Formats: sequence, C-alpha cells, structure tokens
Amino acid sequence: MARAIHIDHILRKWPYDPTAVKVRLCRGADGRDVLQMRLDMGILQLETQGRPDGTRPQGYETYFDYLIGQSVAAGTSFTLDEEQCGEVDREFVQFYHRRVCWLKLQCYRQAVEDADHTLSLMDFCLRHAPDREWTASHEQYRPFVLFHRIQASALAELEDQGPEAAVHEINRGLHRLEQLFRQYDRDFRAEDDELVQRLVQLRESLREVYGVGRTLQEQLADAVAAEQYERAAQLRDELARREENQ
Repeated sequence: MARAIHIDHILRKWPYDPTAVKVRLCRGADGRDVLQMRLDMGILQLETQGRPDGTRPQGYETYFDYLIGQSVAAGTSFTLDEEQCGEVDREFVQFYHRRVCWLKLQCYRQAVEDADHTLSLMDFCLRHAPDREWTASHEQYRPFVLFHRIQASALAELEDQGPEAAVHEINRGLHRLEQLFRQYDRDFRAEDDELVQRLVQLRESLREVYGVGRTLQEQLADAVAAEQYERAAQLRDELARREENQ
C-alpha cells in the first residue's frame, strides 16, 4: 500500500493557538485566493467564492440554490427529507467557518454576505423543515448569526461611510435583534442579553473614539417621542439631503 503524504511540516510552521482564531488568506495552486483556518489538529481550507468547500451541488452554486429549485418544482408540498437535512447542516457549518474567517481578516462585506446566506437558509428551513426539533437545532443560533451580521455591517459602514453611519447600523441591528428575541420571550430584557450588550459596547466605543454624538436618526426618534413635530420635519429634510448627496 502506498503511503499518504503527511503535512507535518505545514503544521509545524503554523502552530495552533487555543487562545486565538488563526486565519490567513493565501494562493491556491492555480493562483486563486483561498482561506485557511488553523484548527486543533489540522488546517481547514475554504474557497472565497461560492460554496466554501468548492463544490457545486447538483450543478448549483450552493446547496441552498439547489433546494430553491427543488421547492419551486414541488410547490407548497415541498418538505426537506433526511438526506437534504444533512446537506443543509453541512452548508450551515461551512458558511459559519468562512464567516468567522472574514471577520478575523476584517473583510466585513464578505462576512455580511455569508451571514445573509445563512439567515436566508434558516428562513427556508422554517418553511420546509420536516419537524420542529430539527428546526430548533438551527433556530437557536439565529441570534448569534444576526449578531455577526450586525457587527460586520456596522464595521463595513465605518470604513465606507464613517462612524455616524456605523452607529446607525448598530441601532438598526439592535432593533432587529430585540424583535427576534421578543418573538420567543415577551418579557425579554435587552440589558440582560450578552449579544445586545456587546453591540451596545461597540456602539458606545465608536462614539467615544470618533466623537459621535446623537445621530440624525436618533435625534429624529427623540423629536418624535417628544412630539416635537417641527423639529422632526427639519431632521427628516436633513436626512433626505444627506441621502441625495451620497
């Protein structure tokens, strides 16, 4: 029997660190970019485009794309079978790993795209899952995926539009996250949730570092709450002018 080729030298040159996420972007044999993540007993390599494992399930870019086609053909009666559920699980894990890689490398737009893929796949599974137990196994992670999405989107806005836009993006995300939690718990207290606290900390650190006060959107919300309608109209006009100039 021919011996397989070991990767001892590769692992020695890039030691594992249990206290940190170690990720790098490098070139594949054909010159394409690939992501690599150092794991406890090896290295995970992911494609930067399409599905992270580089396959095209049934000729589609992702397994989610394939399932959309299947559901359209089957109509309202479409339900995921056991094999399809297994493939969905695989795709969830693959996109999770790549999302973590993008966040570590500060490639925030790519992280947003992968988070959106996962959230859309979760929505699809809600509609077509075979049972509640399998659905719950994924839905328990929705707040965490949404947290990653909000974080990445805010930091992308910081790079592209500045700190005030980043603060606004966090506020929009916090509203969406709190709405999600209240779907399952009417007595949800935002101040007690770790994900909410971390986003608030990020928002306030941006205010401090960049000297951002109340954003126009926050001032508008304050004016409406205080029934200061003339002030609210002025702020709406200012927001409209800003959008026209962007």
